[in-house]
Amino acid sequence: MFKPWLLVFCYTNVMSVLRLFLYGFLMVLLKGLSFAQSPTAAYRRTTPLTFDGVIDSQEWKETSPLPLTLHAPTYKGTPSNETLLYLGYDDQYLYLAGRMIYAEPDRLLATSKKRDAFEPANDWLGIVIDSFNDNENTLCFFTTPAGLRSEANVYNDGQGEMPINISWNTFWDVKVSLNEGGYDAEIRIPFSSLRFQDSNGEVIMGISAFHYYAYNNESVVFPDIPPDWGGLSAWKASQTHKFIFHDIFPSKKLYIAPYVLGGVQTEQVLNSTGTAYESQQDPTREGGLDLKYSVSSNMTLDITVNPDFAQVEADDEQVNLTRFSLFFPEKRLFFQERSSIFDFPLGGPNRLFYSRRIGLHDDGPVRIYGGLRMVGRVGNWDMGLLDMQTESIYGTASTNYGVLRLRKQAINEYSYLGGMVTNKLDKAGNYNTATGLDGTIRVTPNDYLLFNYAQTFYNDLGASPFSMDNAKLRITAERRAQKGFGYDVTYVRTGEHFDPVMGFEVRENYWLTFNRIWWGWQPGENSKWFNYQVFAQGYHFNENTTNKLQSADLSVGVNGETKNGQGFSLEGVRQIEYLTDTFFLSDHHFILSGHYPFNLVKGQYNTPFGKKLMLIALFNAGDYYDGRQFVLALMPTWKVSSSIDFNINFIYNDVLLPERNMHYQAIVGRFRSTYMLNTRLSASAFVQINTLDHQVLSNVRIRYNPREGNDLYLVYNQGANTHRYREIPTIPLTAISTWAIKYTHTFVVGK
Repeated sequence: MFKPWLLVFCYTNVMSVLRLFLYGFLMVLLKGLSFAQSPTAAYRRTTPLTFDGVIDSQEWKETSPLPLTLHAPTYKGTPSNETLLYLGYDDQYLYLAGRMIYAEPDRLLATSKKRDAFEPANDWLGIVIDSFNDNENTLCFFTTPAGLRSEANVYNDGQGEMPINISWNTFWDVKVSLNEGGYDAEIRIPFSSLRFQDSNGEVIMGISAFHYYAYNNESVVFPDIPPDWGGLSAWKASQTHKFIFHDIFPSKKLYIAPYVLGGVQTEQVLNSTGTAYESQQDPTREGGLDLKYSVSSNMTLDITVNPDFAQVEADDEQVNLTRFSLFFPEKRLFFQERSSIFDFPLGGPNRLFYSRRIGLHDDGPVRIYGGLRMVGRVGNWDMGLLDMQTESIYGTASTNYGVLRLRKQAINEYSYLGGMVTNKLDKAGNYNTATGLDGTIRVTPNDYLLFNYAQTFYNDLGASPFSMDNAKLRITAERRAQKGFGYDVTYVRTGEHFDPVMGFEVRENYWLTFNRIWWGWQPGENSKWFNYQVFAQGYHFNENTTNKLQSADLSVGVNGETKNGQGFSLEGVRQIEYLTDTFFLSDHHFILSGHYPFNLVKGQYNTPFGKKLMLIALFNAGDYYDGRQFVLALMPTWKVSSSIDFNINFIYNDVLLPERNMHYQAIVGRFRSTYMLNTRLSASAFVQINTLDHQVLSNVRIRYNPREGNDLYLVYNQGANTHRYREIPTIPLTAISTWAIKYTHTFVVGK
């Protein structure tokens, strides 16, 4: 049972933490503390490397293997396998070479060959690179015993909810060879793909490297990084080892990537009398061009003309039991490179810039005529510039979207101050401009202060630059370590007229406080547990003008992970919702306005990730406004072999509202299957069933990737109806279908 004193306890503790935090911050400013480390000279190769995936000790005799530490499951324990990792470079490339020697070679796991697969049931060799030495962003490159390539961009120093972008791609290569004792691998990354800042040919980068053995959830890492920050501890820019590279100069390469696309869309539409459906075909023939130019070693210019994203996988179907909009991640490649530069978080999913506002509309995609994107670093300034133009469609005028983002290291090497401007202007003269200032200040190695202040100006709305009516303010004090005591204290105020139309904002006209405290343990070598944590958290949203409560939540819980990779969480929640209007779950299910306190329990469990067959299960059970709810999600994955895998998501939503004799049920089923002939040719099928919309959505893609930058896609999409007789005339079985074939070829000019 939830007690009011618990909320008082949480509030008292977090406010005490905040006072201590601010005191520490003042001490940092007064003493000018620095957390920098002296860089180590990286090994420069004097002889050519035979790039064949076979580690020849003679080729690496001039350097020693990187000193590795057992990261998990027992920090600083004794590894069960032997791993030798070598780091080196020459004029063009950065190399990571690895020899992985297994105590039990039959335990080697390689369950996928797919490009960009990011699946835990593989043994992974990876290198993490803070190429700008900014202690916040890393570029990560991974391979497996099957030789697949997968890369990611990690931002915000690996903190927050999913601070990783796995849709980012660049040019690099890998070679792998299997042997009786395990496997060898060589990762080769062109410096032209990294972006860096040089001073007369001297470059400082932060680097970490690790190998993960899936069968026993074991990982070894360089440098000595403790698992104190959770699953992304070894990916954190602030924990990388600083290396200095000599005589590395920028290469000004121009990548020219034209594409051609052909296809046909078939749609069933009602005839003019409304008595029958007729088939209409709309053939498509498109072409476009992408240019990528290395303006300098630390600045990249991307230009696109008539971009197309036919190959992008469909969004996941979801059932929304809240009264707010759902957030979907960006998957389009053009918006990926160093996308973290454009990140201006406003708490939760809210942000000042959300790239899916460009070229996507509630009614479907909107043609983008073209645009440019420039990202990089000048001195200690990060810069991002974006400008795109879309066509007039769905009753909207042709629109220009512009974004400028600047950030600068300040106070110490791990702190930033910055600003952003976004502007949306259409041909009819309608505009929306947003400006913002933000900061991330590191007080101690684990304690941070974050703030954001943004304003919006649009059309005839008169607003003072200092008015809070059209502004949003967020202040957060947080401790990022998951071991020992931790906290997150946040205050947010959103004005009545704050409306960032190029961003994402869940609510309007409110003030919020969010408090979370926890205590985490890492029991050590003699325990079956890797870590576990107890926590308490609470928030409340209040309307600005009336100060009336909109929502409140108080929860206590526990979560943990075993050394073999099993994970769980269990949470008890006391929730309060105040509805000023009727809330419609569907056309036939609704919640009346009123004040609703209710209780529920949430839980999650996963089997060990490093297995060919694994399961993730989640549930919510308890009250739901004036009714009851039960939500169950089962997500099994079966890695049949390195060529075939299956993934199923089954999500069951059941809401009972007895006072109005309403029973709401919705099932979402997602089925993914992939066949991989090799690391360059794959076929995937993604089928989704949504009982609420009475639809089956299918997405089939065949991809041939002979080399980086060259892609051939064959894509088929179909939307089918499962409840055809709910209307007259009878709805067709297939509502819409699309075939498309797309080929992109990249030409490289320059050195």
